[in-house]
Amino acid sequence: MLATALEGARSASFPHSEAPRRIDAYLAEAEFDRPTLVVDLDTVAANFRALSAGLEGVHLHYAVKANPEPEVIARLVREGARFDAASRGEIGLCLREGARPEHISFGNTVKKPGDIAFAHAQGIDLFAADADEELVKVASNAPGARVMIRLLVEETEADWPLSRKFGTAPDEALRLMGVAASLGLVPAGISFHVGSQTRRAAMWAPALDMAASVWHAGLAAGWPLEVLNLGGGFPAFYGDEVQGAEDYGRELLGMVRARFGGVPYLMAEPGRGMVASAGVISAEVLLVSKKRSDDIARWVYLDIGKFSGLAETMEEAIRYQFETTADGGPMGPCILAGPSCDSADVLYEKRPMQLPMALQAGDRVRILSCGAYTSSYSSVGFNGFPPLAVVCI
Repeated sequence: MLATALEGARSASFPHSEAPRRIDAYLAEAEFDRPTLVVDLDTVAANFRALSAGLEGVHLHYAVKANPEPEVIARLVREGARFDAASRGEIGLCLREGARPEHISFGNTVKKPGDIAFAHAQGIDLFAADADEELVKVASNAPGARVMIRLLVEETEADWPLSRKFGTAPDEALRLMGVAASLGLVPAGISFHVGSQTRRAAMWAPALDMAASVWHAGLAAGWPLEVLNLGGGFPAFYGDEVQGAEDYGRELLGMVRARFGGVPYLMAEPGRGMVASAGVISAEVLLVSKKRSDDIARWVYLDIGKFSGLAETMEEAIRYQFETTADGGPMGPCILAGPSCDSADVLYEKRPMQLPMALQAGDRVRILSCGAYTSSYSSVGFNGFPPLAVVCI
């Protein structure tokens, strides 16, 4: 437990904590002997309300993959959220926690036929697709369903672009609408994703321009488009300035209305922006060392790494903020690494982190804004390390 982990080390106090107030109070009394994510459900609810206020009239389908903790889903159900699911498991989770089938979209463009049939049997009728074969699968297993054609977004300023894995080229979209109709499906709309961690609403302009050209061409071709899915991209604070949620939402909504006019069903899929700021990971320093005595940067090894929740440090795209029990003194550069024996388990090396010079084994660390894509990315037990523990308060 905590007392054992800190035996012989300094008191576990965080002199300038920026953790959410309820989490700060909880962690002051908590004892953990393994990395643990603490999620404040009130902050989740507050983020949902802020996004709802900015995106007035937009149906918010929470991206379940960001944090699939049942208590998070249950709280969002009570707040009136809708959901975007990527698998049978996520669909089942949402239904168990009280979500209505008509409030769940199946947004993954790569689905198993059996999972499509399962979703359709539960009453879900809104699916995403970006290829002929996927449309055939949907038609065979969810006859008459509504489909959104997902568009490829190649121009983005997001910190975490989605590359070319998802979406069809814009000039293919109308053809796919025709394929959908020929298979008995309803080409109900389009979807896209501007890229995760898009820090300002203005960064959406190129993606919105592209999507609007497809939307208006589809309407002109006679397709019954009614669903415009803006996807995700709503940011969290990781050190670089981000636009506030309400202001972000209002500006984005103005940009959408200017390009699309009235849309019968306008939806978005916030994930990171809903839950990231609600979570803090409590972790421990295992080792501080240098490879050579004259090295400028120290190596700091934590008991959490890429395989136990911090996968978004790949390419150093997401740069988490850290607090330690050694804060308050001189700072110096550190190469941050996880505990596993895999050489890829290095978090920040290209741009070393500034951490206290007094840092030593046994010090406690808080990693801020970790409510998104940490527990869901954690491995089941690589190297025998347990998955990231989660506590909701």
